[in-house]
Amino acid sequence: MFDHVKFGVRDFAASKAFYLEALKPLGVAVIAEGPPAYGVELSPEGKASLCLYQSEEKPAHLHLAFTAENRQQVDAFYRAALEAGGKDNGGPGLRPHYHANYYAAFVIDPDGHNIEVVCHMPAA
Repeated sequence: MFDHVKFGVRDFAASKAFYLEALKPLGVAVIAEGPPAYGVELSPEGKASLCLYQSEEKPAHLHLAFTAENRQQVDAFYRAALEAGGKDNGGPGLRPHYHANYYAAFVIDPDGHNIEVVCHMPAA
């Protein structure tokens, strides 16, 4: 649906490290980078990208949801995000109040943003 999302972060190095590790299970890597004021673009090859840049402004809280191809990627994201310093905001599991196959996990990133990875497919 989107080409890229760009938002400011308080600690560029910490946020870059967090997103690289947390989203590694989804195939995300650095595809472009400049100085912290310009930022870094992270993406799975050929897909929409997430761009972060250093900001002195306190950013408003965001809810970013990334698509997983399967439930194992959701589980791997959750583990990687916690190991990268994220805080639990809802472990991997079904959220049937959204729909029967909504399998997601949520973490809070270094700036307090709610980061979700969701798989809409039934279990394999």
